[in-house]
Amino acid sequence: MSGDDRRDAPVAQEPAEAGPGSLDFWSFIDLANRRLSTEFGSTHQLATQVLLTLNRAANVVTYDLESSVHRPRGLSWSAFRLLFVTWLAGPIEPKSAAKLTGMSRAAVSNLTNTLEAVGLLERTPDEHDGRSVQLSLTEKGRAEIADTYREHNEREYAWTSVLTEPEQRILVMLLDKLITNRSQFDVRGRN
Repeated sequence: MSGDDRRDAPVAQEPAEAGPGSLDFWSFIDLANRRLSTEFGSTHQLATQVLLTLNRAANVVTYDLESSVHRPRGLSWSAFRLLFVTWLAGPIEPKSAAKLTGMSRAAVSNLTNTLEAVGLLERTPDEHDGRSVQLSLTEKGRAEIADTYREHNEREYAWTSVLTEPEQRILVMLLDKLITNRSQFDVRGRN
C-alpha cells in the first residue's frame, strides 16, 4: 500500500473513541483512564475513577430526588436540606444551619427569605444574643417536611435496596473514611 492509499483507508477506532456522542459514563471512564495514562502520564487513574464515580453517583441520586420528590412539591434540593436540618436540629442559628447543610451562609440567608415568604420557616431573635436569629419551622413547615421526608425516604430506600444491609454499612464506612481522614493534604471546604 502506498502512502497515498493509507491516507484514504478508514482508520480503525476503538468503540469508545468512535466519537463523543457514542460514549456513556463507563466507556468515558475507560477512555479517560487510557488517555490519561498513555498521553498525559497520569499514575493515579484509580483515584480519578473513584472520585469521578463518587461525583457521578451523588449527582444522579440528587437529581433524581429533587426531580421526583422535591420539585413536584415546589421545593429545591437546597430548600429540602435546610428544612430537614431545621426540623431535626432546630431552632438553629443560620451559621449552624449552613454548616450542617453544607451551604454557604449567604445561601442559607437567601433560602430563608424564600421559605419564610411561603410560610415554611420563621426567624426569631435569639434570646441570648440580640444580634443573632434562630431559624425554626412554622406549623405549615413541620407538616410539609414530615410529608416530604416520608416520600424522600421511600425513594432513598428504592435507591439503596440494590445493596444488602452489610454493603450499605460498608459503603457508609468507606465514605466516612474518605471524607474524615484527609489530614495528609490541605482540604478546602465549607466545613
